[in-house]
Amino acid sequence: MSLSKTVRQAFKAEFREPPACIVRAPGRVNLIGEHTDYNDGFVFPMAIERATFIALRPRADNKVLAISLDMDDRREFALDALPSPTETEWIDYLVGVAWSLQERGYNLRGWEGVVSGDVPIGSGLSSSAALELVVARAFFEVSGFVWDAAAMALACQAAENEWLGVKCGIMDQMISAAGVRDRALLIDCRSLEATSAPLPPDTVLVILDTNTRRGLVDSAYNERRAQCEAAARHFGVRALRDVDSELFAQREEELEPLMRARARHVITENERTLRARDAMNAGDAATLGHLMIASHFSLRDDFEVSSPALDAIVACANADAACYGARMTGAGFGGCAVALVKADQVEQFVARVGDCYQDATGNESIITVTGASRGAETLYP
Repeated sequence: MSLSKTVRQAFKAEFREPPACIVRAPGRVNLIGEHTDYNDGFVFPMAIERATFIALRPRADNKVLAISLDMDDRREFALDALPSPTETEWIDYLVGVAWSLQERGYNLRGWEGVVSGDVPIGSGLSSSAALELVVARAFFEVSGFVWDAAAMALACQAAENEWLGVKCGIMDQMISAAGVRDRALLIDCRSLEATSAPLPPDTVLVILDTNTRRGLVDSAYNERRAQCEAAARHFGVRALRDVDSELFAQREEELEPLMRARARHVITENERTLRARDAMNAGDAATLGHLMIASHFSLRDDFEVSSPALDAIVACANADAACYGARMTGAGFGGCAVALVKADQVEQFVARVGDCYQDATGNESIITVTGASRGAETLYP
């Protein structure tokens, strides 16, 4: 049964009538451009078919009642008396989005609904952005304000940065808000300008879940961001996006080794991402694959956000003849990798890489072929 039908049936069982609407927002996989978003750089994500759904109806008061099927939990809060964040429970994301939208002047109404999703938590596929954007879409449906994808993405990013304390960039929220079917989006994280491009002909994307998890708040994510900001200050620029390889080569010896490595990753990753756009527009799968491989090595060696499990599954994928290139995707420290694979060999690839990874680690992977989906949207029953 589809998740849309699941939340609809659960809503009807709980509230004795069908929902007024069903909203969804997708997770994402990033082809290339990792840890560049909070450096005002370039990213190339794709909204995936896994998503979070809410079946809901408006309330006459200013309360939100949310029932999570995945957490087997129900919570309620008032929009004029928001509870303080706890230990980043699922409800904190809903409260954070409500706080952020109200801070931006949106007049919100209450709603009640049933929430469920199939974006794996902690996998690097941005289950948090999917939850944030689906909540924003729910408020849009009951409150009657104008939907602007970039504005909603910024509001949801602020909820995560300021309410939940995770200093994420804009990529995850932007692709969940603005994804385009069958296309990846090159996003300029400074201007939020987005241009789409198709995958090269006869290729598919495969998500390689290592079945290992990490928590962003407890990871070194915020530390990496601070290191990048310090490097930008050293160069006297707003963000590392404003430093190219030529300037870096002239002045890199001024940086202590760790900061130099962090800056080198961001600067070269931005350049790889723009080259990836050109490769995709040219239908050049081989070049795109090589850029993905180089990205992984940079994330592993210079930015140090990979993990033994990620390195193992990427090595298995890159050794396979059906694969043009594979890399870790997401913040790192566990979670998923992504591979560009020949479409006519994808089933064999999935079987071989699964066996290879299990032999290398003793752990079983979860491998999924994905297409590109639309961003946050409303589905009427």
